[in-house]
Amino acid sequence: MTIRHFKIFIAVVECGKMRRAAERLYISQPAVSQAIQELEEHYQVKLFERLSQKLAITEMGELLLPYARQAVELFENTEQVMKNAGEVSRIRLGTSVSVGTTFLNDLLDRYEEIYGNLDTSVIIHNTQTIESLIHSCRLDLGIVEGLVIDKDMKQIPLSEDELVLVAGRPHPLYHKEIITFEELQNEILISREEGSVKRNQFEQLLLERNISMQKKWTCTNSEAIKNAVEHGRGLAILSQMIIRKEVEEGTLKILQLEDIHVHRKIHLIYHKDKFLSKPLKQFIDLCSKLSLDLKNSIQDCTNNTATENDCDSINLVFSKKE
Repeated sequence: MTIRHFKIFIAVVECGKMRRAAERLYISQPAVSQAIQELEEHYQVKLFERLSQKLAITEMGELLLPYARQAVELFENTEQVMKNAGEVSRIRLGTSVSVGTTFLNDLLDRYEEIYGNLDTSVIIHNTQTIESLIHSCRLDLGIVEGLVIDKDMKQIPLSEDELVLVAGRPHPLYHKEIITFEELQNEILISREEGSVKRNQFEQLLLERNISMQKKWTCTNSEAIKNAVEHGRGLAILSQMIIRKEVEEGTLKILQLEDIHVHRKIHLIYHKDKFLSKPLKQFIDLCSKLSLDLKNSIQDCTNNTATENDCDSINLVFSKKE
């Protein structure tokens, strides 16, 4: 088997049809069909079921897919390292929304100050999606908050975040100093997408207390959630890192819930079998060295002991050091 066979196999899986895979790879459809047939004959398995002119990947195909992706990635990394050694570093990075909207750019700036140019591609999504993309070799590293479920992920703790319940000025609970769980019963919750909700410790806490909130809004964008809450559409559970400005301006208020605090860890994650190139090792090392400073900076912002400029983008951590 060759890398070409694996590339064709992956393209067929992602495109769903051999014709579309052929168009993507700029080869003929018979060449695609032949490559899949050769793979099936080599491994003595069926990789696709052909039903009503549609392809459905089989269980054996699902088994082969992550290994094919790893083989292709390792080959492409080898090609890049050998052809472009010493020129431009490359990292495919995924972050959860809170991380991507707070300190990510400062971290990348800090890397480039120390190690030089960095060719970066970034995906900002929920933790579940970032885990999945790393597992399928479509991302190298992730920086995420909350629960990391995939047991194949190596985790490096960086800092800690707090989930808080917030209300906008028009909401009746905005003016209360302390609220009880019972007061949340049947309140409208502006919620994140399903992949985020399953790992949201705050929502799990509500379930444990048998508190049911109405999820009439579901958003994938934190800014959309904040905007809806500011207009009194409902309550939301958000990272304290991303609402500091709105809290200071008074458009959002953190609701104090019976002295309950829900903290979650921020981790740098990567697959345990990942080949770590020099740029990846440098990035991981930088994150590890800055983790304590990052934790202290976020805590300062939480406690309102840092300056405004420090908290705007956690510059206290990533500002250029003499």
